[in-house]
Amino acid sequence: MIREVQVIIDRDIAELYEIDTKVLKQSVKRNIERFPESFCFELDGDEFADWRSQFVTSKSDQKGLRYAPFAFTEQGVAMLSAVLRSERAIKVSIEIMNAFVQMRHYLRGNIAIANRLDAVENRFNARLVEHDIKFEKIDENFSKIFNQLDASPQRAKEGVFFKGQIFDAYAFFQDIIKTATKEIVIIDGYVDLSVLERLAVKKKSVAVKIFTHPKAELQKIDVDQFNTQYPTAVMDFTKKMHDRFLIIDNKELYHIGASLKDLGKACFAFEKMEDAKTLIPAILAAL
Repeated sequence: MIREVQVIIDRDIAELYEIDTKVLKQSVKRNIERFPESFCFELDGDEFADWRSQFVTSKSDQKGLRYAPFAFTEQGVAMLSAVLRSERAIKVSIEIMNAFVQMRHYLRGNIAIANRLDAVENRFNARLVEHDIKFEKIDENFSKIFNQLDASPQRAKEGVFFKGQIFDAYAFFQDIIKTATKEIVIIDGYVDLSVLERLAVKKKSVAVKIFTHPKAELQKIDVDQFNTQYPTAVMDFTKKMHDRFLIIDNKELYHIGASLKDLGKACFAFEKMEDAKTLIPAILAAL
């Protein structure tokens, strides 16, 4: 196949006709008006280079590959039999044309099979794409569900934790912290670094105020380091509070039975105060 048509090369025809390629070419050139491009054409540079690359020949045979060959279509082979006018040329030309016909039948059959395979492959690929879209939609829906759960964690009301339930106490406390959208206020006389660690789960936009005893373990440098990653927290001191309180968004008030630094170390309770609207201002004023 050259230039998308079936052809036979001059050296192959000459071998079948039992004549020199040179003689064949001369006959064509003497009757060039009988050989339009649809009958016969000379290979261009790229076609010649590609054709030569398909041969592994000896140095002596390379001499026959120095010049671009002529390529003959089925009609060109038929015209050659008229130009050469020999009995062998006529017989061989008929055999070559029969070969062209058989090759066309073979290609048509293979093209039909190839088209059917392409159709099957296209249907298969279409189904894969359809399945991919469905799975992407499922993943998207799951992501929405999980994102919604993360954005709106269940609000804790109360809980009692016994000695040793350290993880449960931490989880309960952090669930409350995650619900804050604006501000968290902690009133605890014994705050230490572990309390800041628990506050790392808060939303970035949520401010933190910590009121603790002047002798508490928490230091200003701890708060400053916390603010480099989880702004913004401020610490203040008070000696007026004995109990521990947690205020969320100035709307929810929790009474805590033990210091937050001792979560799970002894039996204690979280309790959500019902009259938060009245109690929160009173507690803050007492600080």
